[in-house]
Amino acid sequence: MNTKDRLAELSGATVTVTGGFGLVGSRIVHRLRAVGAKPLAVGRLDAYDSKVYSTVFGISPADSDVVAGDITDSTLMDDLISRSDYVVHAAALADVAECTRNPMAAVHANIAGTQTVLGAAARHSGTLKRLVFVSSASVYGLGRGSSGRTARFSENDALAPASVYANTKVWGEHQTTLALAGQGDSHAIVRYFSVYGEPQVIKENSHSWVVAWYGMRAVLGLPLQLNGGGSQVRDFVHVDDIADATLLATLAPRAHRATINVGTGRATSIREIADLVRRHCPDSPLVRTPMPHGDPLGACATTTRMKDLLGWEPSVSIEDGVHRYMEWVRRTPEAIPRWLRAECA
Repeated sequence: MNTKDRLAELSGATVTVTGGFGLVGSRIVHRLRAVGAKPLAVGRLDAYDSKVYSTVFGISPADSDVVAGDITDSTLMDDLISRSDYVVHAAALADVAECTRNPMAAVHANIAGTQTVLGAAARHSGTLKRLVFVSSASVYGLGRGSSGRTARFSENDALAPASVYANTKVWGEHQTTLALAGQGDSHAIVRYFSVYGEPQVIKENSHSWVVAWYGMRAVLGLPLQLNGGGSQVRDFVHVDDIADATLLATLAPRAHRATINVGTGRATSIREIADLVRRHCPDSPLVRTPMPHGDPLGACATTTRMKDLLGWEPSVSIEDGVHRYMEWVRRTPEAIPRWLRAECA
C-alpha cells in the first residue's frame, strides 16, 4: 500500500496540529485536507510577514480549520484536543540562534507550551488515539562532521544537547513520556533531521535552513557564505517526506511509545549544497566565513527503526529537492524577504 492510501485511514479524523502555520505544520495540514481529515491548525501568526502565511504557506486566518492562538492557552488547547482523534505537536521556537539569544522565549514556547499541550492530551486520553511529539536531531549533540558511513546518530545513542533549543527538545521528549504514561495513552516521538524544501522562508540573524539561505541569496546574486569552509554535514529531509513520516507515526501500530529518527541516512556537506545551488546560478560567488559558535559538525540518521516501524522511507533526493526549491524561488520571488533584498542595494 502506498503512502497516500495509508494516510487515507485519517479520512474523517480530527487532528490538532500545533505550529500549523509554519513550514512543517502547514504541509501536514495540507496533507490532512487532501485525505479528507479535519485538521485544526493552531499557532501564532507572528513568525513571518503576514503575507507569507497566505501567499507562501497557503494558510489564512479566514480558513475554517485555522485557529490563531497561543499553545500556552490551556483553555484553547483543552477545547481543541477534546475534539481531536490525534494531536501532532509541531509548535516550537525552532530557530537555534534565536533560542540562544532569547532563552526565555524558548522556555515559554517549547517548555510551557509543550506542557500545556501535554496536559490537555492527558486530560482527554480516553478519546485521544495518539499524540506525536516533534523533536529534533539536535538532541544528539554536535556530531562528527564526516560524510563517511560511521557518522550516524541512532535512537539508542546517548543524548548530548549543545544548545538551548536542543535542551528544550530533550525535556519535551521526556515530558511526553511522563505525561502520557497511562495504560491507554499512546504517543510517538519523531526526531527530525535537517528539514528543507519549498516554500521555506529564511529568518534574519539565523544560520539555519541552509538550502533556503543559499537559494534565495543565489537568485539575488549575493555570495554564498561557507561557514568554516562548509565541511559540516547534515541529513537533509524534504518537507514532503517529513509530513508523510509524521502522519504515518500517528497511525502505525508499532510506533506506539516509540522514538523514531526521520532522516534519509545520507550525509551531505554544506559545500555540496552550495554546489547544487550553483548549478542553477553558476555565477554565485563562494565566500569562506568563520564557523558560528555551536554550529554542529553533524551526522546523518540511522534509519533502520523508521523503515521498520513506519514501513516507509523518504522519496525526495537532495538533488531533486534543491532543484525543486530553486525552481520555486524563481517562480515566487515575492517570498524573498525585504531585509535580504536590501543587501543588494
